[in-house]
Amino acid sequence: MCRFLIYSGHQPILLSHLITNPTHSILTQSYDSRLRLDHRRPHNGDGFGVGYYTAGPARQRRSHNDDDHHTSKEEDIDLGPEPCIFTSTIPAWNCRNLERLASKTVSPLVFAHVRASTEGALADSNCHPFSRGALMWMHNGGIGGWKLGVKRRLVSDVGDRWFEAVGGSTDSEWAFALFLDSLERLGVDADDEVRQRDGFGHVVLRKAMLKTIERINGYIAALPAETREQGDVRCLLNFAVTDGKSVVCTRYVSSRTDEAASLFFSSGTSWKMQPCSETGKSAGKTQLGTGEYKMERRDRGADIVLVASEPLTFERDNWVTVPTNSVLTIHNQTVLIHPILDQYYNHVPSFSRSRGFAIAQGQTAEDGKAAITRENSAAALNGTAKEVAVA
Repeated sequence: MCRFLIYSGHQPILLSHLITNPTHSILTQSYDSRLRLDHRRPHNGDGFGVGYYTAGPARQRRSHNDDDHHTSKEEDIDLGPEPCIFTSTIPAWNCRNLERLASKTVSPLVFAHVRASTEGALADSNCHPFSRGALMWMHNGGIGGWKLGVKRRLVSDVGDRWFEAVGGSTDSEWAFALFLDSLERLGVDADDEVRQRDGFGHVVLRKAMLKTIERINGYIAALPAETREQGDVRCLLNFAVTDGKSVVCTRYVSSRTDEAASLFFSSGTSWKMQPCSETGKSAGKTQLGTGEYKMERRDRGADIVLVASEPLTFERDNWVTVPTNSVLTIHNQTVLIHPILDQYYNHVPSFSRSRGFAIAQGQTAEDGKAAITRENSAAALNGTAKEVAVA
């Protein structure tokens, strides 16, 4: 199973503060994942990817000849709404170019992913994140019954242009194609140039995400009973999508009794390296994996939101566990959590789900010290979103 990380902030951040410097950064998780228990393949070494949006238009200085006068002025370079994506099949811990890129790149919205393949060969085309225009997508988990007929049904059900755009062989990228098709069925064109620049809106993204999960469950339910008995058809669907403005993530398992793969978030006003990290500096530069970071909160507002498969720090009071079978939305640095009210939602807040399935898939679902309270769960039962703040 994979690990992913999301940063959304009012201000751009240097990628190294997320990807390489923290003691438990996404790079460290590629070889030392504390919440991944698959001892058969203990590393997330099947490639990685980083996707990020530019902080603003680039500028260039151009010279102009106006009669006898030579002048120069700055002009904007339109970089477009699409994210920049860097992927590689080299393990993240062994890629010097990742270190170089992270130390010189800033962005207000970052997706990062380290891969442990379950479907699809080791290839650049199978590395997350995937993109279409301004939209970017990641997945941690797997679609149940993929080789029992679910893939055939999904592939046959998406529109031609989404079908033709799939370049790899992972269930994750096909799920992205299904998401794009679900957007279209909601009357929203994923290739609309205005929406590409202005955003699709967090409500639209969330509706398309829920429709995607609903359709996947439908493909599984449509399998003959004898086919479903041939293998495990339960899904782990920790999806993430962004249009460069809003972010929508899910923590989901297609079971009423099992726990989903781990997912956490943290929000605050600053993400800073602590003074104790000065000992990890060499020649004025922080050594990889030695930075002790902390999410600080000066007021009730949030300038920064992090979402991660497992916490980037051991300050567990900074991290909140996303409830199983829920969708998390980040819009204007406000975190909203909605329940996914389908056949797998358990309406008993005190019910304790089994971790056996997640563990069998090489994952665990350990809670952080800061957990969603029963009050949040009660709001979820009413089908309403709850704005969550870390105390």
